[in-house]
Amino acid sequence: MTQILLYDTTLRDGTQREGISLSVDDKLKIARKLDEFGIHYIEGGWPGSNPKDVEFFRRAASMTWQNAKICAFGSTRRKNSHPETDANLKLLIDAATPAITLVGKSWNLHVTDVLEASLEENLAMIGESVAYCKGHGRELIYDAEHFFDGYAANPEYAVATLQAAAENGADCVVLCDTNGGSLPWEIADIIRRVTAQLGPQTAVGIHTHDDGECAVANTLTAVRHGAIHVQGTINGYGERVANANLCSIIPDLQLKMGYDCVPARNLKQLTALSRTVAEIANLELDSHQPFVGGSAFAHKGGIHVAAMLKNRLSYQHIEPELVGNVQRSVVSELSGRGNLVDKARAFGLDPDSLDLRQVLSKIKQLEAQGFTFEGAEASVEMMLRRTHPAYVPPFELLDYSVSVQQRRRRGLSAEAIVKVRVGPKMMHTVAEGNGPVNALDTALRKALLDVYPQLSGVKLSDYKVRILDGENATAATTRVLIDSVQGRRTWSAVGASANIIEASWQALVDSMEYALLE
Repeated sequence: MTQILLYDTTLRDGTQREGISLSVDDKLKIARKLDEFGIHYIEGGWPGSNPKDVEFFRRAASMTWQNAKICAFGSTRRKNSHPETDANLKLLIDAATPAITLVGKSWNLHVTDVLEASLEENLAMIGESVAYCKGHGRELIYDAEHFFDGYAANPEYAVATLQAAAENGADCVVLCDTNGGSLPWEIADIIRRVTAQLGPQTAVGIHTHDDGECAVANTLTAVRHGAIHVQGTINGYGERVANANLCSIIPDLQLKMGYDCVPARNLKQLTALSRTVAEIANLELDSHQPFVGGSAFAHKGGIHVAAMLKNRLSYQHIEPELVGNVQRSVVSELSGRGNLVDKARAFGLDPDSLDLRQVLSKIKQLEAQGFTFEGAEASVEMMLRRTHPAYVPPFELLDYSVSVQQRRRRGLSAEAIVKVRVGPKMMHTVAEGNGPVNALDTALRKALLDVYPQLSGVKLSDYKVRILDGENATAATTRVLIDSVQGRRTWSAVGASANIIEASWQALVDSMEYALLE
C-alpha cells in the first residue's frame, strides 16, 4: 500500500481557533499522544511568534520521539534582506528540530498587495530561505499559502513559486487551500496539472481549510490525484471554521481508500486520541463528529436497530471498533422492541426475562408527556429491571413534602420530609437544604444511609432543567436531568412534570436506586 505521511498542525494552526489556548505542558501532552498514535510530523508552533513556542521547542528537543519528527514553522525571509540576517529564520534554526516548515506566497495578489514586493523578489525569498534551511541539514517542507487561489489567478506564477522551493532543495511542496473555498473537482484538476509539471521527483502535499465544508473531501481528492503528504488537525481545530479533520481523513484513507497511514492497532486509538485532545483543549467534543463522536455509531430508529441485531453492518459504514468507538442503541419514542433488546443485553440482562412490550409502551407514553430517555440510561435500565419478576426494589417511597420559607433573620431556607420503607423498616426523615431539590436529596440519603452506606460516595454532578412548553408560562412542563458520579462510574436519570419538584424527585429516585445496583 502507498504510504501517506501525516502532518499534524493542531499545536499551531489548531490553536488559532477561537476558544483554544494551550500551555506548554498542554502542547507537550498532545504531542506525546500524537507521537504514540503514529503521526509522522508534529508542527509545534512558530518560534518567532511567542516565548511559549520557544519553550516548547526547547523542551521537545530533550525528549525522545518514537514515530514523529517535530517541525518548527515560520515564513520565508523578509523582502530586500538576506537569510543569514533574518531573525525569523535564525529562530527556526535555533529550535533544533529535525524538520522545518516554511510558508511562502504563491498568489500574486498577496505578493503585490500584502508583501508589497515584486513577483521576482518573492521567488528569491522562497528559494533563498529554502536553501538556507537545507544548508543547516534540516528536512524542509514548503507550504505554498493560498496556492489554489493563486493558481486560479496566475497559474504560471503559482507553479513558479513551487519550482523555486523544489529547485532549492524542498523535500515536499504543500499546496494550501488557505481560504478554504475550493471545491473537490477544482482540487483534482489543479493537483493533476501541478504534479505533471513538477514531475515524480517532487513530493506534493495538501493543506485545506473547511470554510466551504469540503476540507476532508478536498484532502481525499488531492491524495487520489498524487498528494502523499497530508496536513490537518485533530478534531479539525483551526482558524475560522476549521482545518481539515485528521480524525475523518485518516480512517477514510486507510479503511476506504486502501492507503497506509498508521498501523491498524494504532487506528483503534483514534477515538481516544480525539477525546484526549478535546479534554486537554478544554472543549466539548462534538458528539456527532464522524468516526470518533459519541453518536457516530448510535442507532435510534426502531427499524435500524432491528436490522442491526441481525447484521451489524446493515446500518453502519464500518465496524466502530476499527477506530476505537462503540456501537450503541438509543431509547426514545422512535424505538422498537429491538432497541430494548440491544439495551438490555448492554446492561447484562436477559431480554426474554423482561416485559419489553410494557417498557416500550411506557417509554412512548412518558416521552409524549415530556420525558426524554436518550441521555438518561439509568432511568431506562431501572424501567427494564423493574419488570423482572425477581426484582425487589431497595426502597419504596411512601410520601414526601417540601417547604420553602423566606424568614426575616434566617433568609431563604428549604425543608424536606421524606417517608420511605426499606425492607421491614419505616424511615421518616427531615432535612434542610439550600433549595428544595437539595433538601429532598439530603432527606432521602438520610433515610437510606444506615442501610445502604455506599450511597455516601454518590455525588450529584449536574442538574439540568429544561422548560418544554414555554407558552404555558409558569404552568409549563419541566424536564429534569440529574447526572451522578461514584468514583469512575457515572449515570444520568430523568424526570418530567408540570411540577419541578416532582420532576426532580422522579430523577432523584431513579438515580439513587440505580446507584444501589452494584
